[in-house]
Amino acid sequence: MTLPVFSDTTPNRVYFRDQTGTVDFGQVGASVHQLKGSSSSVGAKRVKGLCVTFKEYCEANNYEGCVRCLQQVDIEYKALQTKLQDMFNLEKQIIQAGGKVPQVDIN
Repeated sequence: MTLPVFSDTTPNRVYFRDQTGTVDFGQVGASVHQLKGSSSSVGAKRVKGLCVTFKEYCEANNYEGCVRCLQQVDIEYKALQTKLQDMFNLEKQIIQAGGKVPQVDIN
């Protein structure tokens, strides 16, 4: 099972098993940490919260816990992806209709 991440600067997917079928909990934990940061930067609180728990399971080498979290993160990520796409589509429609979308300065 794989999980896409948000940023173009991070790997495209979190791989749960390597090519031999072995789980590298350290690598999975590092990828989950990146996803947690990406989630935080876009305000995805549910995904971020799941990543915190997921990372704890990685640190404990808890396979079952990791699998459950991966499934939950996958569901939340897909829901978030749909919401973000809807938002981008709405912005596009506003601009095409001659409107303006306010820019938010996050600094």
